Amino acid sequence: MSGRVPRAIVAAAAVWASALWAAPAPTAQEVSGARVPSDAAHADLFQTSHECVACHNDLITPTGEDVSIGSTWRASMMANASRDPYWQAAVRRETIDHPSASDAIEDECAICHMPMARTLAHTQGREGRIFANLPAGSDDSVEHRLAADGVSCTICHQITAEGLGSRDSFTGGFVVNTAPATARQMFGPFDIDESRATIMRSSTGVEPAEATHLRESAFCATCHTLYTQALGPDGQPIGSLPEQVPFLEWRHSAYEGLARGCQSCHMPPVEDATRISSVFGELRTGQGRHVFVGGNFLVLRMLNRHRAELGVEALPQELEGSITSTIRQLQTTTATVSIARSEVENGRLNVDVDVANQTGHKFPTGYPARRAWLHVTVRDGGGRVVFESGAIRPSGEIAGNDNDADATRYEPHYTEIDEPGKVQVYEAVMVDGAGTPTTGLLRGVRFVKDNRLLPLGFDKATAEPDIAVQGSAATDASFGPSGDRVRYSLPVGAGTGPYDVSVELLFQPIGYRWARNLDGYDAPEPRRFVAYYDAMASSSSIVVAQAGARVN
Repeated sequence: MSGRVPRAIVAAAAVWASALWAAPAPTAQEVSGARVPSDAAHADLFQTSHECVACHNDLITPTGEDVSIGSTWRASMMANASRDPYWQAAVRRETIDHPSASDAIEDECAICHMPMARTLAHTQGREGRIFANLPAGSDDSVEHRLAADGVSCTICHQITAEGLGSRDSFTGGFVVNTAPATARQMFGPFDIDESRATIMRSSTGVEPAEATHLRESAFCATCHTLYTQALGPDGQPIGSLPEQVPFLEWRHSAYEGLARGCQSCHMPPVEDATRISSVFGELRTGQGRHVFVGGNFLVLRMLNRHRAELGVEALPQELEGSITSTIRQLQTTTATVSIARSEVENGRLNVDVDVANQTGHKFPTGYPARRAWLHVTVRDGGGRVVFESGAIRPSGEIAGNDNDADATRYEPHYTEIDEPGKVQVYEAVMVDGAGTPTTGLLRGVRFVKDNRLLPLGFDKATAEPDIAVQGSAATDASFGPSGDRVRYSLPVGAGTGPYDVSVELLFQPIGYRWARNLDGYDAPEPRRFVAYYDAMASSSSIVVAQAGARVN
């Protein structure tokens, strides 16, 4: 269908859509549960995804691919941001560590995990709440439903272009127009003719508008560029930490110049022209898939396995599809390993391993619980293992990794590994004010190690402090935008060859120490997550890339 929509279809669709939203707008008292003045302009600021899915699902391309916006989104980490059991456990830990700041912590952490409920709370002059809105699905109040909807349709599509890319826009500094519905706009990437605009207005009360900023990396940066404030014993700030800054990493890479932004990988465009609405609409080219594929396959598996307890709405097969897409991306477009040189010389087997990042930001990036590392195994001519570095244990520990063995230590960056007790781990390690490694975000004041793999074009010499390489990788000439080279050197003497060398690059979205450090917190959320992790620790990592060689 192209051109203008017939008037009869417009009228019928308007009546049908209006019925979906027929419930009266809630008062502010209903929204917040607090005694505040009624304000309809704020109370109808957001709707849950259930209303949007009515028109933006059942989207099939001419070649038969299902690109439904609703069903793909609801199986993503974005949709389940408020249900994430690790996030819930981590927030509870912070409130226990810093009880005098617990209300402020909940408010801050709700910005990007319960953005609609938190934004609404601020329009009503109060702080956002997390635990009062959990578990998902246990309450039918408006605030509770908005909180459960995570990063949903009507938050992202009402963010304006104001300030995007500036420091003020980071850490959830997005701007939403809180004017009455008739004065607001719902943004999308396509132009909207008057007939279709009429249907949107009748169903939402908001004017649809074409906006290019939804396709910009700066749009994503509002929640994916986060700074945390370290707190002292009295709850007062003692420092600041760039907790996750992939946008700044991307901006310092070659990918910005290549016009390859966040959406090109995390919302890959549909190749076929397709409709964006199941009710009406012409074929559009360039629709972004709402898969929001990232790297956290582990929590997606937890969401699927414990769906009833966590209030998950996505169907099991939808989550399985999201897990498959996540692992596929990690294993096909994330990083490569290769063996540049391997030989026996003067009684030693020397193997040079090259690792290269294929993403537009550091790898791993995002929340600092993530890590990648090299697992190298050497077998002699009889098949016996004569060397191994970086083996993963069923507990989720990396054999030989100092931090897994002792929370107060960490594994340094290496240019050469000559014994099994050394492991090349690509990670960001933060320390508290005393210089001790910590996994408490609100204790971290700086990074002492950041040797995460750099993206193409990243100049570590000119990188601003918030994205700088930290530790000995900063002076390692073989560590740069083209990747990292690590030499493995071990004595073989008169050993029996040939030697088979196997190299794997492994990845964990939640490292062992980041999970285990929740053990001592006697609260429901940490206890629940630790139980989940214990049951799944043996599958907490995947192989991202691998290589092999035979050395005579």
